[in-house]
Amino acid sequence: MSTATRDDRLVTIKEIVCDILEIEEDEVSEVSLFKEDHDADSLRAIEILAALEKEFGVVINQSELPRMVNLKGVYEVVSEPAGW
Repeated sequence: MSTATRDDRLVTIKEIVCDILEIEEDEVSEVSLFKEDHDADSLRAIEILAALEKEFGVVINQSELPRMVNLKGVYEVVSEPAGW
């Protein structure tokens, strides 16, 4: 069982998202929208999903992609299979 806190996990998620979207971490807030605010496309969303699955050792159904519009949504989607 990991002792990572919500903040630790959010930092990791943010790093993954920013790396894939090729943006600076200070450009992203917990509620800024990937598509509208950061020009993310569906391919980037799938890349984010795959990176999160690898990082956290979970399986995320692609039907969850519509919920992954910002960091808050991504955290919620990852937290369910991860049991956070």
